[in-house]
Amino acid sequence: MSIIRLNRPSIIIYGGSISSGNYKNKKIDIVSSFEALGKKNTNKISKNEYDNIIKRSCPGPGACGGMYTANTMASILEVMGMTLPFSSSYPSKSKEKILECKKTPLYIKKLLNNKIFPKDIITKKSIKNGIKLGICLGGSTNLVLHILAIAKTANIKMSLNEIQKLSDKVPLIANLKPIGPYLMEDIHSNIGGIPVIIKYLINNGIISGDCLTVTGKTLYENVKNVQNINFKKQNIIFSLNNPIKKNGHIRILYGNIAPEGSVAKITGIEGKIFIGKAIVFNSEEDANKYFLNKKIKKGTVIVIRYVGPKGAPGMPEMLKPTSYIMGSGLSKNVALITDGRFSGGSHGFVVGHISPEAQSGGLIALIKNEDIIKIDAENNKLVLKIENKEIKRRKKLWVPPPLKVKNGYLYKYSKLVSSASNGCVTD
Repeated sequence: MSIIRLNRPSIIIYGGSISSGNYKNKKIDIVSSFEALGKKNTNKISKNEYDNIIKRSCPGPGACGGMYTANTMASILEVMGMTLPFSSSYPSKSKEKILECKKTPLYIKKLLNNKIFPKDIITKKSIKNGIKLGICLGGSTNLVLHILAIAKTANIKMSLNEIQKLSDKVPLIANLKPIGPYLMEDIHSNIGGIPVIIKYLINNGIISGDCLTVTGKTLYENVKNVQNINFKKQNIIFSLNNPIKKNGHIRILYGNIAPEGSVAKITGIEGKIFIGKAIVFNSEEDANKYFLNKKIKKGTVIVIRYVGPKGAPGMPEMLKPTSYIMGSGLSKNVALITDGRFSGGSHGFVVGHISPEAQSGGLIALIKNEDIIKIDAENNKLVLKIENKEIKRRKKLWVPPPLKVKNGYLYKYSKLVSSASNGCVTD
């Protein structure tokens, strides 16, 4: 976003993914350590196993290894043309990552000589390429926030509805964590890197290959000579004819709880419809204490509110509570909704970015324990099942809590920030 504002010749270098950990001959990563807590507290693993998983989850430097937020956005920025080819899939400790850093000044010089600016590269078409690749890879819900904010900064119109339309058309083909078992290092070593996937998607009409990139060439020119993907030798990336899911996992849900929209990452593995009784928390900390001290009942919808852009302030991610649910083996029996957001590692029946948020008087602020909530990923609905009379009564009684920060930058942010449905921008 700052590169767009400055609009000077620029290249983004991604730091690269962390290597996987290993425990009992199984690959593990950061999310493994979070989910291990739920397993330990429900006696699925011992304290000794828990400690070993924690010790081995993160063996070195780099971004979280699955198709979580960092790798999602790195892949998106690559297909948008703002990184050199392979930047998103080169591991953090690889020789290729060092060579990429050494090559970058040569391409910066080329951009300067040819007067190619970020706004020449970041266009509506390249942003759509980014959304499509992110959905094909099973990317983080945070791509919605970031894409909306990037588009707004570049004065390009983009809405939640447009993202949903793209998700309806684009299949999910990547068997990557948290949806599947594989990591970005497997894309590098077994597939040949993200450009191989980009080439496949261009050749099949999913992605536009004629967008300009920081190499000074088009996206297709960057990838045309890379190897073709081989579907017989691996099950990390599936073919478009045999996808994991025929349409995208990103679902934009509306309804009385989210009249301005909310974002879910639902693959169908956890089901498509969930109806349950609410248990309400006004902070993530209170929810985490509840998880650690009590057994969660099946058929519960955990509500974590006042953690939106204004209320938090800053919209923290809910990796701990979602990982606890998954680790406890309750992904199909417990749902979670929030006006906060999720880590890219979060999965299960979870809905975030609820707008308007609780701090702004959204309906999520009026939910009470035992209220019935319906999450419908088939019809893209998020509904509180109470009568309008009762909603009006509760609205009259609701008093907005004071902002958590009273001065300084975060106070100004709380007063200025837009809703998550507009990308949490402040202008």
